[in-house]
Amino acid sequence: MALSPRLEVRQSQGLTLTPQLMQSIRLLQLSHLELNSFVEAELLRNPLLEREDGAEPADEPTEAPERPAELNAAEDTVDYSERIQSADSIANGYDTEVENVFPDQSAPERQTDSTQWNERSGGGDGEAADIDQFVAARPTLADHLAAQAGLIINDPGERLIAQFLIDSVNEAGYLAVELETVAEQLGAPVGTIEAVLGKLQGCDPVGVFARDVRECLALQLRENDRLDPLMLRLLDNLELIAQHDLNALARVVGADREDLLDMLAELRQLDPRPGRAFEAGPVESVVPDVFVRPGPGGEWQIELNADVLPRVLVNRTYYASVTKKTRDTAEKSFLTDCLATANWLAKSLDQRAQTILKVTAEIVKQQDGFLVHGITHLKPMTLKAVADAIEMHESTVSRVTSNKYVSTPRGLFEMKYFFTTALGSSTGEGDHSAEAVRHRIRQIIDAEQPSDILSDDTIAEMLQKERGIEVARRTVAKYREGMNIPSSVIRRRQKRAVAAAAR
Repeated sequence: MALSPRLEVRQSQGLTLTPQLMQSIRLLQLSHLELNSFVEAELLRNPLLEREDGAEPADEPTEAPERPAELNAAEDTVDYSERIQSADSIANGYDTEVENVFPDQSAPERQTDSTQWNERSGGGDGEAADIDQFVAARPTLADHLAAQAGLIINDPGERLIAQFLIDSVNEAGYLAVELETVAEQLGAPVGTIEAVLGKLQGCDPVGVFARDVRECLALQLRENDRLDPLMLRLLDNLELIAQHDLNALARVVGADREDLLDMLAELRQLDPRPGRAFEAGPVESVVPDVFVRPGPGGEWQIELNADVLPRVLVNRTYYASVTKKTRDTAEKSFLTDCLATANWLAKSLDQRAQTILKVTAEIVKQQDGFLVHGITHLKPMTLKAVADAIEMHESTVSRVTSNKYVSTPRGLFEMKYFFTTALGSSTGEGDHSAEAVRHRIRQIIDAEQPSDILSDDTIAEMLQKERGIEVARRTVAKYREGMNIPSSVIRRRQKRAVAAAAR
């Protein structure tokens, strides 16, 4: 068959993602903080947008009245001898009267201290002062160390090295750079760098400028005069401490079991992160996007958090007044684009709110047992199941549930929390949620006795007998490691050590 060019006409349907549609999809995925930042930028850029709860515009400044022309013209003829003030008028102008010089003796019109404070702080009829303006700034770890370095180091060259080392300390208080690198960058001998580091390691908090956990603990023990040879050998075997292998530790350290337990108890009182008291930044709480509350008739009431949702309006009155004054095509085109963008943003925000409510309502419907009875009744749920129920695409549900939080009677949860995989059941009562299985595994391990530590195989058999959960040993091990729970061997050592210390 010979190849030859030809023309064909085909008709097909396709979805074209316009810029506005792509922006609407992006709005679904934004958190409320990111959404408010986006809306603020649009409010600054688009003159036709305004907040629904916008503040009243500030009063326009009053212009000084113009002086009559005849006064300006006649000013040159004024007799300046009349403007000379007497001595009494000058004294009154400088407040040299008796009641002003001795305010405690006679001051009926004098303001009280509280009134003066209100005026200075913006109280009274004016706007209240921001309390943050009167709060002292919290010192950082670098500032705290720099102040001490200036007292213990006198040589200018060593001060430069000390400042470089201070800038290389991370938030935990550890030195995050090698001394050889510092010597190469500063062009100083390694011995000088070590000498400066030795001086800085005596700063407060004790343990800063350490290069690893062992050195950090050693610095604190030296400060407490407890860094003896037994402690040094104990610090050299931190991996055995992590494994709670007390028998091996006793052999390596050369101490009996009672002394070893006392040494371990002393180590637990030390701080492996001495710089965390100076961690910068306030702790910000998570603000829910949706509230789920029980209704009077037993149903669930779903409400959007109006405090975090931006609300905008399109100022059509301003658009109509400005359109009449346009002078060329460019100005008219700019106003038309602003109107279209404003309409799109108002519509997109409303669609975003309705979509969040729709998805949340379906999640609450499918997880009713969790809201009533707790995590043991959490059902396995997928994005596709919710998408099919509300007749939306799976990717839309994924974007809606990203970075969104819902407040329920059971606590505050991210929407993604309710989407878990399913584990089979042998009782025919339905599949079990992976999160509920993790919760049950943690309960079983917490109830263990030091003399009866359960292996992963035993836990899998207990789940099968109790609730008919078909789970393999490797699945139990994966869930246990995901919750940072050690193996049965280490748990046995831990609980025996705790029980021995409690005697």
